[in-house]
Amino acid sequence: MFSLILYEPEIPPNTGNIIRLCANTGVRLHLVEPLGFELDEPRLKRAGLDYREFAQVTTHSSLDKCLDALESPRVFALSTRGQTCHDTPVYAAHDAFLLGPETRGLPAEVLESLPPEQRLRLPLRKGSRSLNLSNVAAVIIYEAWRQLDFEGAVRSGG
Repeated sequence: MFSLILYEPEIPPNTGNIIRLCANTGVRLHLVEPLGFELDEPRLKRAGLDYREFAQVTTHSSLDKCLDALESPRVFALSTRGQTCHDTPVYAAHDAFLLGPETRGLPAEVLESLPPEQRLRLPLRKGSRSLNLSNVAAVIIYEAWRQLDFEGAVRSGG
């Protein structure tokens, strides 16, 4: 399944919500330090409820070490500076999705290290700035999973 990489996340409830998302979709979550909180932060735990035990969460000291541990996956970065719409690529099961810190986004050098077609943007209404990090994570994970016909999902009957 996919990997979701949070580069220097800052807001505990966002990461807690993303832990819950990952637990429910089978996505592996990778956190790149420094983190803006401790992993035992009460607000992170509250947002993630009891899903932490069902999620695969790994912390890495750098983005390079994270990508090495993932054996150099194809990486798609989500950014307001991306040019490719999130539903354009054809995703594969071992792709990784990279999201930057909530207050500043991915550094230019990280974003520019990827081909333009792997720098994604979600559509927004004119004049809108951005979406919440956990919402972006949910949109991209569900689009990629949809493309794999929700492999491994329990579907309701009817």
